[in-house]
Amino acid sequence: MAIAPQPAPEVAGAPLLEARHVSKTYGTESSQVLVLKDVNLQIREGEFIALLGPSGSGKSTLLRILAGLIPASSGEVFAHGAPLQGTNPNVAMVFQSFALLPWLTVVENVELGLLPKLLSPEERRARAQQAVELIGLHGFEGAYPREISGGMKQRVGFARALVVQPELLMLDEPFSALDVLVADTLRRELVELWQERRIPTKAILMVTHNIDEAVRMADRLVVFKADPGTIRAQCAGLARSDRDSKDALHNDLVDRIYQVMVNPKEDANKILAGAEALEAAVTPDGHSIPTVPVSHLTGFVHRLDALGGREDLHDLARDLPMEADDLLPVVDAANLLGFVELLQGDVVLTPQGRRFAEAEIAERKTIFGQQALANVVMLQKIVGLLEQAPNHRVREDSLLDALEKKFSPVESRRKLNTAIRWGRYAGLFTYDDDRGEFQAVSVPSEVEAAATRP
Repeated sequence: MAIAPQPAPEVAGAPLLEARHVSKTYGTESSQVLVLKDVNLQIREGEFIALLGPSGSGKSTLLRILAGLIPASSGEVFAHGAPLQGTNPNVAMVFQSFALLPWLTVVENVELGLLPKLLSPEERRARAQQAVELIGLHGFEGAYPREISGGMKQRVGFARALVVQPELLMLDEPFSALDVLVADTLRRELVELWQERRIPTKAILMVTHNIDEAVRMADRLVVFKADPGTIRAQCAGLARSDRDSKDALHNDLVDRIYQVMVNPKEDANKILAGAEALEAAVTPDGHSIPTVPVSHLTGFVHRLDALGGREDLHDLARDLPMEADDLLPVVDAANLLGFVELLQGDVVLTPQGRRFAEAEIAERKTIFGQQALANVVMLQKIVGLLEQAPNHRVREDSLLDALEKKFSPVESRRKLNTAIRWGRYAGLFTYDDDRGEFQAVSVPSEVEAAATRP
């Protein structure tokens, strides 16, 4: 029987690094976007911590604040109990991109991390050579980046980070750009080096969108929510003997974390039983809209219908196959439109979802329009403004202004573009790209009735 995860344990000793009430905003004084809100996190020696959450939840931003690469807008970062000033000298980072200099060899790229240190050229080369061998690149010291694979390039990234002997190793989705098999090999080797204490780092902090990866690797799991980004819940990872992806405990914890991430209205502590719920259940902002193309949404509903109308979230992700960052917005969109429900870790087709999946093209568009106008505030607003406008035309400027009070300009544009695509698909309006203008069209009576419902 699956065992509920336990609260994240207290690790002895003072924190190596700590975020206290850290928030981060971007933009001007008149138009600010809150990216991180009141984040508190302690990292102690001996911990491997994974930060999970949807895109836009501020995980990578927090990583950079903790490394001292960007400042917090409010709150403070403490290193060994003292306020962090500037960049953190005890931290090394590995990013998703390899960022190797193409004119330098493998060992020379690794040496770059040691240039700020007062070392002789001989000592620099010796330490770089040692890191190259540790990370499994022996024999490739003299190779140039163009001569090695993506997996080897990322090994160089790890060697360059480890050569400075960092107290804290930070990983920002380091395996996401790699082939599945290569990524799996690197994960296993890193965990082995960490558990056998063959690397000098005292703690590891990893940002990932891969829930399975986090459960396999981490001792503590911290789950973020978005808009704004803040920690929703955290719990201890599994015992090392239970982390294999074939283990029932592994799959149970993955399912629970999926449920937390796709059920913002639910109390995280009820889903992730025994965990520390740091953020109360939330009601999603009514003007938000998942940036999901209609084709992805349609394909997802069709696939779920073909699977019998009910499927475990984790199994569905593996079946498609899709990472959490790709799957969760699609599930959110289907849920928002009333095509699916989320029940005990399963995605279940609603009667409307089954009708949509089995309908012909014209009827499918009508069903989509009905559900969109009944559930998507942004589309309701556009249709309402078009009905009230004397010439039944509305420019996009006011809609973008409203979105940019909550989201970044880039994210606001994405959300408005999604609303445009959804509305066009359903025949709710037309849109002139050159003029940035919506125009009303004749709509089916069922959709018109849905638009006028209170």
